Amino acid sequence: MLKKEKGYIYSDIILTDVISFSKLTSMQQLEIITYLSKSYRSMVEKMLENSGISLSELILGFISTGDGFFCILNPKLKGYGAIIALSFNYFSDQISRKYPYFKGVKTAVHTGEMHEFKDILGHTNYIGDGLNDCARYLEIKNYKVSTVMISDIALENFKEFINKHLEFNHLLVQKEFKRSSMYTFYDKHGGEKKGCLIWLRQAGIINPKNTNFNSILNT
Repeated sequence: MLKKEKGYIYSDIILTDVISFSKLTSMQQLEIITYLSKSYRSMVEKMLENSGISLSELILGFISTGDGFFCILNPKLKGYGAIIALSFNYFSDQISRKYPYFKGVKTAVHTGEMHEFKDILGHTNYIGDGLNDCARYLEIKNYKVSTVMISDIALENFKEFINKHLEFNHLLVQKEFKRSSMYTFYDKHGGEKKGCLIWLRQAGIINPKNTNFNSILNT
């Protein structure tokens, strides 16, 4: 049973939005969302092959947004969300080679609060300020394709994670991890947001060979 502090979950949230999704035909939309969902799931499962945990232990859920999806990370793995997001971006570049009309994705990472509930069909779903705030980070005008927008809070968790787990830090150095200066902007509701863009000069999936997530979850 997932432990919830004060009735809510506090964890990393990754939001992936397909660029210019509304300009695609309905068949193109279906094709891209179906392929993207299957590809991302397969990628994460591949990342977990030698991890000692299942997909459901790493990721609490995927929530469709119509033109993309939220990915909710296990709270015990705060900071790892940025690494998944960078890997998602790499895979999206590969998809664009298969579908010429696919222009890529915009990706944001935030750490925030949300509540779990059962929807009308009895499926587990999530709602809360964390999800709403994550979406606001894609409003930044400086966003560039093949980067990830990360909130200031998620960035601090990311730094803490790679300082504890040096195998990930080592891979990020190899792939020439980069980050922009910190941006401050205001979302459409007038709320102040702070964050920066992160990316890899040597794009790829960040996956150490023998990461034992079980040991991380049990600390």
